[in-house]
Amino acid sequence: MPRRTPRTALDRQRTPRRFPKFLGAASICALIAALLSPLTQAAAADSTTALAANDYCGGQCSDILPPGQNGNATLAQILLNQAFGIQPDHAEDQLGPYNNLASGAATLTDAKINDFFNDASFGVASDQVASTTAPGGRTDVTIVRDKKTGVPHITGTTRYGTEYGAGYAAAQDRLWLMDVFRHVGRGQLTSFAGGASSNQGLEQEFWRNAPYTEADLQTQIDNAIANNGARGQQALADANAYIDGINAYIDASDSGRYFPGEYVLTGHKDSITNAGTIDHFKITDLVALASVIGSLFGSGGGGEVNNAISLLAAQSKYGVTEGTKVWESFRERNDPEAVLTVHNGESFPYASKPDTAQGEALPDAGSVTQEPLVYDRTGSAATATATGASATAAATTLTSAKRGMSNALVVSGKYTASGHPVAVFGPQTGYFAPQLLMLQEIQGPGLSARGASFAGLSMYVELGRGQDYSWSATTSGQDIIDTYAVELCQDDYHYLYHGACTAMDKVERTNSWKPTTADGTAAGSYRMQVYRTKYGPVEYRATVGGKKVAYTTLRSSYMHEADSIIGFQMLNDPDYVKSPGTFQSAVQHINYTFNWFYADSSHTAYYNSGDNPVRAAGVDAEFPVWAQAAYEWRNWDPTTNTASYTPPSAHPNSIDQDYYISWNNKQAKDYTTAPWGDGSVHRGNLLEDRVKKLVAAGGVTRSSLTKAMADAALADLRAEDVLPKLLKVINSSTVTDTTAAAAVTKLSDWVTAGAKRKETSAGSKAYANADAIRILDAWWPLLVKAEFEPGLGTDLYTAFSNNLPIDESPSAAHGPTGAHAGSSFQYGWWSYVDKDIRAVLGESVQGGLSQKYCGGGTLSACRDTLISTLKTAAGLTAAQVYPGDDQCSAADQWCADSIVQRTLGGIKHGKITWQNRPTYQQVVEYTSHR
Repeated sequence: MPRRTPRTALDRQRTPRRFPKFLGAASICALIAALLSPLTQAAAADSTTALAANDYCGGQCSDILPPGQNGNATLAQILLNQAFGIQPDHAEDQLGPYNNLASGAATLTDAKINDFFNDASFGVASDQVASTTAPGGRTDVTIVRDKKTGVPHITGTTRYGTEYGAGYAAAQDRLWLMDVFRHVGRGQLTSFAGGASSNQGLEQEFWRNAPYTEADLQTQIDNAIANNGARGQQALADANAYIDGINAYIDASDSGRYFPGEYVLTGHKDSITNAGTIDHFKITDLVALASVIGSLFGSGGGGEVNNAISLLAAQSKYGVTEGTKVWESFRERNDPEAVLTVHNGESFPYASKPDTAQGEALPDAGSVTQEPLVYDRTGSAATATATGASATAAATTLTSAKRGMSNALVVSGKYTASGHPVAVFGPQTGYFAPQLLMLQEIQGPGLSARGASFAGLSMYVELGRGQDYSWSATTSGQDIIDTYAVELCQDDYHYLYHGACTAMDKVERTNSWKPTTADGTAAGSYRMQVYRTKYGPVEYRATVGGKKVAYTTLRSSYMHEADSIIGFQMLNDPDYVKSPGTFQSAVQHINYTFNWFYADSSHTAYYNSGDNPVRAAGVDAEFPVWAQAAYEWRNWDPTTNTASYTPPSAHPNSIDQDYYISWNNKQAKDYTTAPWGDGSVHRGNLLEDRVKKLVAAGGVTRSSLTKAMADAALADLRAEDVLPKLLKVINSSTVTDTTAAAAVTKLSDWVTAGAKRKETSAGSKAYANADAIRILDAWWPLLVKAEFEPGLGTDLYTAFSNNLPIDESPSAAHGPTGAHAGSSFQYGWWSYVDKDIRAVLGESVQGGLSQKYCGGGTLSACRDTLISTLKTAAGLTAAQVYPGDDQCSAADQWCADSIVQRTLGGIKHGKITWQNRPTYQQVVEYTSHR
């Protein structure tokens, strides 16, 4: 039987239009007795031991995924949570342990790891079984949930039954979220969930990137299956069984009236009559979901038009030759000081600068305009807030500074205490309520894994462990997106394709909304419109040499969102993955841009995945090129968007390197990634420095590697790696100004204390060295501007800032991840400041900037600039530095940094202290192997 709470007295109350008013204490208290004694669907706990496959981790596999496993809540549970903060079972029981690592890591031992993580062993001990469900009354699958976390352990005797159980369990835990994101992927979120400006921005961001029709979604399924033989047919069967399980839960929860309460609050269901429907899932929904996830975390590239604009600005200021040198020095395509994941010196050339560029189509100065996406705005869609959300969504989609996140620390057994490899790794996917990821264990014919999957795509574990191996990923960001200049003909909606004037394909989506209990946004509507060409969707309009062009973006994974299913199927197959080599073979089937890491009892491995197109000779991937046959990807077929791709051996890869670290840094020598910022200072250095030190000492353990991760998670990258050099300039002469001297003392003391953003004690909600942190947060943007703008000029400084944001501190809301998101210090000018300051100090710099900027290159003038801006920063109050937002009051420094579980449903959670670490995280050390 399903396990969710059924209809209660409160479910029978019609919910008024205004949700907050309904949550008055009197109305809640009048019903509270009925709420606190709900009926239960959970079967009695099974006293037998749950069936588990062979587990070779010896109790040394752990994981964590906040806030909790349970992401569904009935209307009654939502109302209790909103009024009194009462949490449904297992909704946030992983949030506390996750939060506590920030203060508990210093005394961490192997024996204490599961104080902060879950035991990720296979199976459930008989005395820990909370419920056993036979979904849909089937006899070929059971879902066992454990008492501690409520994670589903799915065991099937048939392949169909196993996948049916996975779908049923996913719907039990994430039905509302899955429904939200299938609508996001189709560009229909506002019509489904409400017209809040954030919803408008979300659907626009993803639909601009993947404007698919229903026929497009089905075609992707057909092609993925047809091109992968028996595994493709198995994937189709698995997906259909998974969907059957989802729909069985929809039917059961609908008839039993224990479906997620958000369906009532958004007007899809009536709480009295049960009128309304929850639409069944269909297989194309999985492709829509996959397009969202792939766009968020696995589609490196883009930004070629912004690159062209900044190059033209540099050439305008300095002339073509010198301007190009300046541009290249800031671009840092292959910086010799960049931290590398494959650090043995092996070269993997990709997207390198050609000797002589061919086919470049740089825009005429001032001619670039962004292609509009939204038309015919009415009502609340026409407000300044709504248009602002649209602008942010467009900027996020079109930049090369994609959300990266995720980190990995993997150490070879040669340097561990046990002689077995140790890994601490996971994806940094942000913080949501419910979480985008969900945990599960799946055991059945050809399937044996435990770990995390994106909700609605959990027919396979996507990141986790098998019987004797674990794997994880970080976003890599190599360039699989190119921009083409299509020459227009006849009018603005026809273009030349191989000499023939060809009509663009217009795809539209019209959305409208009205106020609901959940979202009181006033009624509104708009129409989204994208023009598509054979070279991808139109993103900009411009002129090139006076000719009118449309700039399009072509992504190698465009129209191939379903292809990666084969790689994930292989990772879950114990008969396929048996070694580092077979692991690398599996992830080669994943076409998204990820760094993949592996550990078993004897070996470690790394592989960089993605369909890297083979570009025509002379094409520079940094800039737009003409949409002509000579400059297309080699063997490109526009009908299927397939081409020749670089072979696996050309992708950065390695087996049994002494250690691996990754935090979205550069993969290997000569392997150029699309985002800017792979220079001398990168957040990857925070891991590199710590892991390298551990490996040099030897005897690495699970706890010591976890402590290294946790220590880096509290570090301020600017303070650890750049601030000492800034202070060196300032202290090159005695500081006589009292304000500046006091600030220097505070900053120096902070550096000596470790440069952490850490509470004075667990739960204090106040930082040690709070004044120093405030000063640096205020100083950084001031010093960068004062250091570089005079030399670069305002136009070029602004253009470079569009290529790479100045800062991404934890409290900054202007970075790619926004505020309260945990992930920090991915993008910023710390490498530029580092190289420039070292040059001014006369120190050795490899791959330096083309000239010195601070103080025009003289130490005394640079020192004056730093002191002047430091004094200004020191004089800013906490309220000015941390002005407050919808989560925090002004001047609350801790709150400004804090992590918020962003609500995607009706359940809210408290803030936790800042940590810069994976959302889902594994700590593993295998003791044996099959």
